[in-house]
Amino acid sequence: MGNPGEKYRLTRHNVGFMVIDRLVPAVGAPVTRKHCFSLVGEGALDEVKVVLAKPQTYMNLSGLAVSSLTAYYRVAPADLLVVCDDLDLPFGRIRLRPKGGSGGHRGLASVIASLGRSDFPRLRVGIGKTGEAVDHVLGHFAAAEEAVLPQILETAAAAAVAVCRDGLERAMNRFNAWQPQTVKE
Repeated sequence: MGNPGEKYRLTRHNVGFMVIDRLVPAVGAPVTRKHCFSLVGEGALDEVKVVLAKPQTYMNLSGLAVSSLTAYYRVAPADLLVVCDDLDLPFGRIRLRPKGGSGGHRGLASVIASLGRSDFPRLRVGIGKTGEAVDHVLGHFAAAEEAVLPQILETAAAAAVAVCRDGLERAMNRFNAWQPQTVKE
């Protein structure tokens, strides 16, 4: 999940979109086609169809896009992986979960409300928290964070691939304890 437009492209709230961009080569699916309130790319991973999507409804209305996509592609909640930022996780930490609440994340709350359920997997990427939440999520990364960001995004993308290839539980065991080498809690 993220916000469309150049203004938001490199903000913390767009970590989900950044992870999707890292998945494009693995899936062979440029995310450029407008469909279901999203930019979509259809490809495959190990001969299994994969749809990458960047909702264009802005973060707080992401549920509209996600529910449209799941209905169109007939995707069960268990086969969905929502990728988003998380203020409550230290910067760079990654958490895969099979289900859960929104944790105050308005984008996740929108998805939960639109799907009418919260039992869908999610990949949360920690952006830490400093100051006011709105200013932080819509702000740009600090120079020290930018230096580590490629490592974090590549690892988050690898976690998403692992979910597809190995299953959620094995991916959780592998990636939930990971942290960037240069960032300590």
